[in-house]
Amino acid sequence: MEHPELSSQEERYVEPSFAVRLARNQLAALLFILFGMVMVLSLLTRTFLTANNIFNVLRAFSWIAIASFGQSIVIISGGIDLSSGSNMAFSGIITGMLLNSGYSITFSVILGLAVTLLVGFFNGIMVSKAKLPPFIATLGTMSIIRGFCYGMTEGWPIRSLPRGFLALGQTDIHFFLWRIPLPAILMVIFAILCFILLDRTKLGYHTYAVGGNEYAAGLAGINTGRVKNIAFTLSGLLAGIGGILMTARLGVAAPTAAQGYELDIIAAAVIGGISLTGGEGNVWGALIGAAIMQILRNALVLLGFPAYWQPAAIGAVIIGAVMIDMYRKRKV
Repeated sequence: MEHPELSSQEERYVEPSFAVRLARNQLAALLFILFGMVMVLSLLTRTFLTANNIFNVLRAFSWIAIASFGQSIVIISGGIDLSSGSNMAFSGIITGMLLNSGYSITFSVILGLAVTLLVGFFNGIMVSKAKLPPFIATLGTMSIIRGFCYGMTEGWPIRSLPRGFLALGQTDIHFFLWRIPLPAILMVIFAILCFILLDRTKLGYHTYAVGGNEYAAGLAGINTGRVKNIAFTLSGLLAGIGGILMTARLGVAAPTAAQGYELDIIAAAVIGGISLTGGEGNVWGALIGAAIMQILRNALVLLGFPAYWQPAAIGAVIIGAVMIDMYRKRKV
C-alpha cells in the first residue's frame, strides 16, 4: 500500500524552471548575461566584434579586475576596502618617482608594490586589532593615501617613464593569429592564483567561514583577526599591481589616477555575485563582473550614449545586481 505522506511529497515536487536553475548556478547566469550582451552589441554595431575593439576592452578592464580579486577576498571575509583606488594611484606614484630618480624598473616596481602591501596590512590591523569598522578604517586610508599622492607630487603628474616600464601595460603577446594584451594575460594568471587560494587552501576555507559567521568561526578555533589581516593585505597588493599596469598603459603617474575606481572595483565584485554580507562568491564572478562593466561602458560609447549620463547607467546596473543577489538569497 502506498504511503500517503510519500505520495503527497511527490505531488508537491515541481521541476525547477530554467530561470531558477540558472539563478542557482551563479557563474552560468553571469556568463549567460555576458554572452547576451556580446550578441546584442554585435547586432547593433559594426565595430564591437573587431579585434582591435575587443582587445582594447580586455586591456581596459584588466587592472580593475585584478584589483577586484583582492576586493573580493576582503568582501568574502566580511569586510570592504574603500582604499583600492587610492592604492592604485599610490603604487604608480611611488614607482614613477623611483624611476625618474634613476632606479631600476624591477626595484621601482617591487617597492611600489611593497608600499601598497603595507597599506593593506595597516588596514587589516585597524580592522582586526583596533576593531574599527572596515568601512570607516578604509575610508580614512583612502583619504590619507590620496593626500600622499597629491603631497608627494605637488599635484603634478610624473612623466618621461622608461620604455621598459611602459611595456608592462602596452605590450601585446602573439598567440597564434591573435595579439593578446599582456595585462589581460596577467589578469587571468592572478584570477587562477586567487581561485586556488580561496578554493584549494585552508586559508580560503577560513576566509569563507569568517565571512559567513565570524562568531562561529572563532568558536571553531579559526584566528579571525589573522584571516582579515591577510585579506586586506592581499587587497592592497593586488590593487598595487593593478595600479602599476594602469600607469604603464597610460604612460604617466598622476595623483588623480584611479579617482573613484574603488567604486568600480567594488561594483565588479558585486555584479560578479560576491555577496556584500560575506561568505559567498568567487574571483571568476568578479572577473566576469569587471568584463560586464567594461563592455557596458564600451557599448554606451559605440551607441552614442551621452558620456555625462554613463555613470547613471553604471549605477543602475550596480543596484540591479544587488537586488538580484538579495532576491536569489530569499528564493533560491
